[in-house]
Amino acid sequence: MTTETSARGHGPDASDEYEHAPVPPAARRGLWSVASVWFGFPMNLGNAVFGGVIVYHLGLLWGFGAILAGNLVLLGYVGLLSRAAARTGENFSLQAAGAFGERGRKLAAAFLATVVVGWFSFQIGLTGTTLHQLLGWSPWLGAVLGGIVYTAITVVGIRALSLLGFVAVPLFVVLAGIALALGVDDGGVSLGDALSYGGGGHALSFGAAMSIVIAGFADSGTMTADFTRWAKDGRSALVATLGAFPFANGVAFGVGGLVVAIGGAADPAVDGGGFLGLLSGHGALLTSVAVLFVFANLGSVATHCLYNAAVGWSAITPARMRPLAVVLGALGLLAALTGVWGAFLDWLNLLGVFVPPIGAVLIVDQLRRARAPFPVPRGHHAPAFLAWALGAGAAALAHYLAPAAVDALVGIAVAAASFVLLTRRRSRSAGEASLTPGEPAPGESVPRASLAAPSRQGAV
Repeated sequence: MTTETSARGHGPDASDEYEHAPVPPAARRGLWSVASVWFGFPMNLGNAVFGGVIVYHLGLLWGFGAILAGNLVLLGYVGLLSRAAARTGENFSLQAAGAFGERGRKLAAAFLATVVVGWFSFQIGLTGTTLHQLLGWSPWLGAVLGGIVYTAITVVGIRALSLLGFVAVPLFVVLAGIALALGVDDGGVSLGDALSYGGGGHALSFGAAMSIVIAGFADSGTMTADFTRWAKDGRSALVATLGAFPFANGVAFGVGGLVVAIGGAADPAVDGGGFLGLLSGHGALLTSVAVLFVFANLGSVATHCLYNAAVGWSAITPARMRPLAVVLGALGLLAALTGVWGAFLDWLNLLGVFVPPIGAVLIVDQLRRARAPFPVPRGHHAPAFLAWALGAGAAALAHYLAPAAVDALVGIAVAAASFVLLTRRRSRSAGEASLTPGEPAPGESVPRASLAAPSRQGAV
């Protein structure tokens, strides 16, 4: 079987995940299919927890402002990468080759494909503790069951992720609405009381709260090409991103903030805006639906993260996505059982510093390629790695020396500017060198078809 036809030659194989080649136009999926993948991803219980933590420290109005601002940054960041992915049909690893080089892309892809397994582990651990709170199960039992179910869904592929999004989003909206209504009744608070909530802690600045929002999707947002390469064109990919940021992500964070504002969280500094506790003690039917919600909602996040990891590793190895999903799923489950998933705030800080500069380099590279195709570096493209390091270093300094700053924005700005300056100097040097007409610059290869002829993959 080739990458564009099935073994019988009747067109694209519906089971092909295109780990090693761009998705051909005939295999692209409709807007709602792609949108449901991204739409169902951010609207999850974990983001409600983070939203509650933000509102607890900033108050409702300032907290909502930080949530909106962080989501607008994600819209621009992920939207540009998504638009480029639809233009070329390439997954993140193939997309990264233009900036980091054919060999260098493997380092960038391996880093993110490994990091995102941490989010998979976090969702498994959260499944175990949530089922323990709802049903009294052993956290280990819930985690093991969740790990098995989520891995099995991921193995099915992009179709399963799309269907899961259709189930997870309505469940979140309905149960969140019920939980808020029950919380208002039990607490006797009014809408005015919630709006005037000023917060109970003061450990977060506005910028730090924005950083939490951005860091929450820094890894999978940077790897958005794994999802949006399936879009028919750039506009569809951008619309799909818009459904996630600010809408779905903002709703999840906002619900968590409201839970805290109405007094529905027992320990908002730690548990944030997790709202399942508000549903307990209201009958067996509601409890059963809440259990289904746990698997559908947290599973939506876990499967997306495992899919990112499996596609990332399969794109830089001879292995296929599905067997790698099983292996990485098992490793993620083992990590969750050690309890390391509990250090999620440290995890977010790490992501906010090291990941966004990668996306900044990719955005600059893809914007240039959209205007004029040029060769893909053969080896490790040093300017991209240097820009990544400078961006991450600047973000780390901002995190420790300027707590009010938005780490991710600092890293993005420095990495993008550095890459522009470094490649401009390199291009000028290459242009001054004497080259045979049509010969690529030293260290460069001839353009790949997927980058040199983007029109084959659909218009932007």
